[in-house]
Amino acid sequence: MFRAPFWRAVTACAVIVISLAVTLAGTPRLGLDLRGGTQLVFESRSSPTVQADAAATDRALDVLRQRADALGVVDPTLVRSGERRIIVELPGVLDPRQAAEVIGRTAQLAFHPVLGAAGPGDSSAVRDENGGLLKLGPAAITGDGVRDAAEQSDPQRGPGWWVGLEFREEAAWRQLTGEAACQPRDDPRRRIAIVLDREVISSPPLDPSIACGAGIPGGGAQITGSFTHEEARDLAVLIKGGALPVPLDLVEQRTVGPTLGAAAIDASARAAIAGLVLTAAFIVAVYRLAGLLSVAALLCYGLISYAALVAMGATFTLPGLAGFVLAIGMAIDANVLVFERAREEYQQAPGRGLRKALDRGFRNAWSAIADSNVTTLIAAGLLFWLASGPVKGFGVTLAVGVLASLVSAMLITRVLTQTVMGRVGPRLSGLGTAGSVRTWLTRRNPRLMRRPKLWLAVAGGLVAVAVAGLALRGLNFGVEFTGGRLVEFATSRPIPADVAGEAVARAGFPTAVVQAGDDGVSVRAARLGLDDVARIEQALEARAGEVTKRSEEFIGPSLGEELRRNALVALGVAVALQLGYLAVRFRWTFGAAAVLALLVDVLVVAGMFAWLNKPIDGVFLAATLTIVGYSVNDKVVVFDRVRELWAARRGEPLAEAVNGAILQTMPRTVNTGLGALFILLALMAFGGDSLRDFAIALVAGIVTGTLSSAFVAGPAAIWLGRFDRRPAPEPAKPRRAAREPRGSGAVV
Repeated sequence: MFRAPFWRAVTACAVIVISLAVTLAGTPRLGLDLRGGTQLVFESRSSPTVQADAAATDRALDVLRQRADALGVVDPTLVRSGERRIIVELPGVLDPRQAAEVIGRTAQLAFHPVLGAAGPGDSSAVRDENGGLLKLGPAAITGDGVRDAAEQSDPQRGPGWWVGLEFREEAAWRQLTGEAACQPRDDPRRRIAIVLDREVISSPPLDPSIACGAGIPGGGAQITGSFTHEEARDLAVLIKGGALPVPLDLVEQRTVGPTLGAAAIDASARAAIAGLVLTAAFIVAVYRLAGLLSVAALLCYGLISYAALVAMGATFTLPGLAGFVLAIGMAIDANVLVFERAREEYQQAPGRGLRKALDRGFRNAWSAIADSNVTTLIAAGLLFWLASGPVKGFGVTLAVGVLASLVSAMLITRVLTQTVMGRVGPRLSGLGTAGSVRTWLTRRNPRLMRRPKLWLAVAGGLVAVAVAGLALRGLNFGVEFTGGRLVEFATSRPIPADVAGEAVARAGFPTAVVQAGDDGVSVRAARLGLDDVARIEQALEARAGEVTKRSEEFIGPSLGEELRRNALVALGVAVALQLGYLAVRFRWTFGAAAVLALLVDVLVVAGMFAWLNKPIDGVFLAATLTIVGYSVNDKVVVFDRVRELWAARRGEPLAEAVNGAILQTMPRTVNTGLGALFILLALMAFGGDSLRDFAIALVAGIVTGTLSSAFVAGPAAIWLGRFDRRPAPEPAKPRRAAREPRGSGAVV
């Protein structure tokens, strides 16, 4: 009896000390949606000469890294994603036009001899920098022949900038200029055309002092033009970085201002503190001293999960912070499972003492806790596998939070409670009483399953309302699933939605979706370029005073289609995995009833979002998968108890076992639901627009999932039971007297 608690306590102390050391030594890595900047996602495309595979994409990644370094971006991040995608994160870069132009340009540089002027009907003619038509010869020098490039200026030559070049081989440059110098003074053939991405950026004539055949010595040249410092620097960066081996298409772009990121961190911190305080007050009020000890373990959960994320080098994103906060409720869920089971064990045999009841509570609640963790980890894994952008961070943070909550509840809470229980009275401990919810249910014993068809009819009515919303209003798919660009502007004074829409229409986008609030305007359109965003900003400034771009998101059509397909795949895989899980755990009637209730949960939440015209995006997908995991776990607990009661009361109708199971598991359901709702209400109050929608979806899903476990899954199981010819399950065989009974794993 001494060795297991001792080593459990040593392990708990070691985990806390290591987590504290990692927290103090490490620095969190913030995503761009929290610190501000631009994220670009490029997809390589095959050219006639090069196949876009992993090797070609890696070579393109090296070129992009040189360009980002040359731009002077602090701590840029460039990684390959899959075979053909490159993710570029540029902290502090808030102008996506500059970033996309310099980072992703193909930069095919070449020096061509000019064969003469071209006529308007010549198909091979190219326009020079002044609009004239030239006929060019084959490239004499390509970008590979340039050793270095840098922006230059000279006050003695007057204002202006140019780009100085150094060639690897002086002979090629001397031969090209020597042949051009042999032409008459004003002849177009005396010019050298410098072509970047099939566009003539400069075609200067050679100075008359250069002799025929001699050429320009020194292996250097200058690209002149009406360049600003930034333009000359960007051109030098492109030339020095070299040409991309394959063309790159911009498929995704996100830009977030630093003030919005700081506000998001502040809002998430307030939500976490408010949720923690409310949850702590609730669990202490319900479980007294045991609840107070679980709050201490909850603080350790926060330390452990934060340290794990820092040690992994995970990037903290805004949805990731939501996952971090949400996992607080899941940590409480495990404690509630244990404490409710310990209460039941103590009520059955008070003479054994609180410590024995608590030991059996931890042991017998493990099955339900494992169910909860498995279903939630399935959702987190699907999000990381199939989601895009910051929503992946939610999947990572949720998975880490689930595992940390397991350590918090099953290790740290166990050590603390085992140390104290047995030294205090049953009433002070919080585990010696049945609890107000259980007491009320025992006294009233409501017959909930007397009319199961009535509950199914009510559920059918709710589904009909939800389907009507989907049919009449449709789903408001966000830019993440439809493709296009979404820009949010902050305005110095409020502007009505119709006025904002008129301004955007006058800027050339009458079909754009425009929404206006007290402090800003959002514009969404399928075909909205970076220059168009600047034009819309100017149009809004004429109506709303000072306008600042707060955030911007672009999803290419191909990526939007892929994300939409992945969302459907994720939901399908989630339902299939839950079906397989239920098929293993229960008979087919229970599994079918649980899946029917699960579909009701998802349809009701989707219908509510349709009626409210809320956006359907990656954050909604994260909420939906979380709802699936939570709902299935709740139904597993109920059907676990149904199976146990049905076996113990052989001869009674299934409806009696279902009614009893719902009443016995309701204390656990109510307490865990309230624990999660406190967190979600804090996110709704402080989490900002995107997290507010996430919290609304989860609140609706948890309420619907809790009710459907009793009033959809239960009646459906009773109705489907008429088609199941198998007898009731056999009662569990009694264990030998030498061993303590371990129970069924169900929680009441």
